[in-house]
Amino acid sequence: MTPNRLPRSLRATFLGLAANVGLAAVKFLAGILGHSQALIADAVESLADVFSSIIVWRALVVSETPPDEDHPYGHGKAEPLAAAIISTVLLLAAIWIGFNALHDLNEPRVAPSAFTLVILIGVIAVKEVLFRFVLRESATLESSAMETDAWHHRSDAITSSAAFLGISISLLGGPGYEAADNWAAVAAAAVIAWNGWRLLLPALNELMDRSPDRALVEKIRAVAGTIPGVQGVEKCHVRKMGYQFFVDMHVEVDPQMTVENSHRIGHEVKNQVRAEIPSVRDVLIHIEPLKPVKNLFANDEARSL
Repeated sequence: MTPNRLPRSLRATFLGLAANVGLAAVKFLAGILGHSQALIADAVESLADVFSSIIVWRALVVSETPPDEDHPYGHGKAEPLAAAIISTVLLLAAIWIGFNALHDLNEPRVAPSAFTLVILIGVIAVKEVLFRFVLRESATLESSAMETDAWHHRSDAITSSAAFLGISISLLGGPGYEAADNWAAVAAAAVIAWNGWRLLLPALNELMDRSPDRALVEKIRAVAGTIPGVQGVEKCHVRKMGYQFFVDMHVEVDPQMTVENSHRIGHEVKNQVRAEIPSVRDVLIHIEPLKPVKNLFANDEARSL
């Protein structure tokens, strides 16, 4: 387990939350005063980031809550649940931005003001730094909610880049090119929607207890096989809960072995798996008697008689 996981997670989340509040206010004001539909759309994306950061904050706190009588496996599912909610917010934001940009496409427009480009350069720089910082922390802390929040920052940087391009085309092209600002908003909406869908799938998989990487399952099997007395591993089911894993395993032992010895072997398997793979929180062992291998030739011979 990574030391100080919760404080580090909250630090990254609160940093993003503070930045998003400030950037949303600046972009809304600049978009209205500068007559930029793309910049207003970008501000909406920042507001969605504020909402997302609040969800991540609460999910991180809840996921660290110890197991209780109602949640014996802990509260780790709060993180993929938050990731799914944030991804859905991204998709809804993309639909809203795209709809409004296309709806206003044929409306009379005033060309955006040049000062909005300066605002956007600053926004892109801030969001890209935030994206890299939060993504690095999410990888270190193995948090799906933080990873989704990081990509939300990248989506904001992309929408700002699209707005910058659209405003630049409007200013350089002159009269008749005002709609470039709207098309930039549409392009940004498409990118946001793609990111939302891409992040929603792994969150849903984790909520549905999809088996993790096959390499992890095989490693758990291999570690169990090193314990003296283990004749084989019949089943090994692994599910993720937050940043940790729970394992259900059927271990085969000598059918003549005493209950006491088989119980001891089960504990040794559990302890060894947890020692070698720290991300495994618990291992539930079911002892199975080793099934004798049938002699197929003997069966065929018996049938011939």
